[in-house]
Amino acid sequence: MGLSDTFKYWACIFNCMIAPKLYAKLLEKKKKLDSLRPLTKLQLKVLKEKWDIEYIYNSTAIEGNTLSLNETKLVLEEGITIGGKSLREHLDVSNQKEAIKFVEDFVKDRAKKIAEQNVLFLHKLTLKGISDYWAGRYKESQNRILGSKLKTTPPYRVRYEMQELVYKINQNPQKLDPILLASFAHHELVRIHPFVDGNGRTARLLTNLILIKNGYPPIIIRNNERKKYFSALERAHSGDLKPFANFIAQKVDEALTVYINALIPTTKENELIPLRELYKETQYSQEYLSLMARKGIISAVKIGDVWHSSREEIKKYLKSLKKANIGIG
Repeated sequence: MGLSDTFKYWACIFNCMIAPKLYAKLLEKKKKLDSLRPLTKLQLKVLKEKWDIEYIYNSTAIEGNTLSLNETKLVLEEGITIGGKSLREHLDVSNQKEAIKFVEDFVKDRAKKIAEQNVLFLHKLTLKGISDYWAGRYKESQNRILGSKLKTTPPYRVRYEMQELVYKINQNPQKLDPILLASFAHHELVRIHPFVDGNGRTARLLTNLILIKNGYPPIIIRNNERKKYFSALERAHSGDLKPFANFIAQKVDEALTVYINALIPTTKENELIPLRELYKETQYSQEYLSLMARKGIISAVKIGDVWHSSREEIKKYLKSLKKANIGIG
């Protein structure tokens, strides 16, 4: 399926792409976040400091970087060299910090269009000092995605498909929702696989550039979700795009939850609490509520490896169940 056909396909099935309940929650939370703007410099600083470290740790860990979260924090904040870790791993995390800074500067002008050179520059920053020859340069020979059946775009078509991808992102002729547009761009960049190395990291940066440019908070795809992430991408490569769109939508839901909870006064009702504690206040098991969280039915966010939600969100879910039962009756 070519780029234009893929874009049309995403547009045609958009109404049934993202689960309706999840999409409704996203719109509600986006409206709530917009009502809290503009953010103060202190609010932005607090959110950014935590997000940067977690994003960089997870995005590089997905690609095999062995620095822990705490080690990543030390490298980024203290400039400390971690014994037993390679120079490449240190450069990997420091490069991502520069790339994030570029994204933040770029989106200050929301009207500014994304150019092919911007994507190449994100890649150049990603591989700076790691592979200077290939940094910001397209591949010259055929490559493949390890563990995937996908045949990536041949080198002689890469520039054309990348230019078309950037055109689609900017023009958005089918008026895709920003979340779907970001999902489409991520999948397509990985499908094209235009670079010798750094395709995944560049795709995740581009995804966040599109989301932030459209007023959404940046997302984190966690290393412990690597299998789910790659599985959804593989299905997208095979033409089944729905799982990946919903995966990205769930990441946006988590990001919105984190941002909103950081910006409003904490109350007993909106406080983020582990599901292993919240379930005791319901008739349902922790396993069931965790399943609903993973499916995006209950608004929840992972802090570390633990699902958190709030009494407010659990009550909303229970109320929806009650309404559904009344409807059935």
